[in-house]
Amino acid sequence: METTISWEDFSKIDMRTGTVTAVYDFTEARNPSFKLDIDFGPEIGVKKTSAQITEKYDKEDIVGLQVIAVVNFPKKQIANFMSECLILGAVENSSVVLLQPQMTVPNGLKIS
Repeated sequence: METTISWEDFSKIDMRTGTVTAVYDFTEARNPSFKLDIDFGPEIGVKKTSAQITEKYDKEDIVGLQVIAVVNFPKKQIANFMSECLILGAVENSSVVLLQPQMTVPNGLKIS
């Protein structure tokens, strides 16, 4: 386990549900990756991110998936792309399994 954080620190992390609406190859990335558009509902809208998920996912299988992401990190430049959120996944070596709600829920719901 890494450093312990306070409940106050945890409460600052804004995790939301969103649906992947588009997936693109990210050929400029250093590691095999996709670019994703994720719809977080009317309050937040669509945000873009990149994800190193090519080992377990094909582009066609990701569109329509509901996922969980952190939406209040600052934007981060990755190669020639500006990532606007961080999609969450369980990581084992270079393999990532995306975190998803067990049932379909409205886009934009807060995770707590």
